[in-house]
Amino acid sequence: MIWLFVLISVILLNIPFGYWRKDVRKFSLPWFLSVHLPVPVIIFLRIHFGLGWALSTFPLLIGSYFTGQLLGAKLYAFWSKTMRVSGCLFYDLIRARWVIIISR
Repeated sequence: MIWLFVLISVILLNIPFGYWRKDVRKFSLPWFLSVHLPVPVIIFLRIHFGLGWALSTFPLLIGSYFTGQLLGAKLYAFWSKTMRVSGCLFYDLIRARWVIIISR
């Protein structure tokens, strides 16, 4: 049960970073930060929930990390076709909601 919580948390944590990563130039400082800033949080989750450092745990966490990054990038690509987007997922969510409210 704890494993499932940690995996879902890692995916949800990485969605905004994948969204941001899609907006910046590859191998620039913002790109590097968008890829590496979630890592300390994932390490904290491993330590806090006592998951250990067995090699069998790495494929699941790495897979959930890349799943979150991929979902964020896909969300950016999808929204960029229909509206003007920035590099911040939360800002775009709020702006999209306001556009819906104002247009009614």
